[in-house]
Amino acid sequence: MSRAAIRYAKAVLSLAQDKKATEDVQKDMQSIIATVSDSAELRMVLSSPLIKGEVKLASLREIFKGAGDITQKLFDTLVQNKRVDLLGDVAKQYIVLFDQLNNTQVAKVTTAVPLDKGLKAKVLSKVKELTGNEATIENIIDEAIIGGFILRVGDLQYNASIANKLTNLRRELSN
Repeated sequence: MSRAAIRYAKAVLSLAQDKKATEDVQKDMQSIIATVSDSAELRMVLSSPLIKGEVKLASLREIFKGAGDITQKLFDTLVQNKRVDLLGDVAKQYIVLFDQLNNTQVAKVTTAVPLDKGLKAKVLSKVKELTGNEATIENIIDEAIIGGFILRVGDLQYNASIANKLTNLRRELSN
């Protein structure tokens, strides 16, 4: 994450706090993250030095029609400063800052199959017990782990996957 992206995200959060719109901006930022990560074409447009700033700004305004004023001003600022390629990073950093502000965090749970509601509730209570903070769950599906799960919360990682247990067993047997 570049320091510039962090500075832009802090400025957006500060403005959103002043306007009492942190949650609305957070929804915009989640939409930006999803759209930018799903669209290779959009990433190419934003990073291309051959495409004029006005075209990039018009594209962003069209793609994110429903975005609020603060998000629209972010588009303007990034285009004016020729830093629009940072948009995805700014959005990600905003989410991190927003979560810190609200004492929440994202728990990334990697499983072989999607989590059901019962398991989600158990994971959320375990995260609260371990960290003392509320969390939201991002479920990543990876069939390569065979079974079990991998839980990541901030810097903490707990690997209870079958693939990890097999790897550890293989190491023990080869020694």
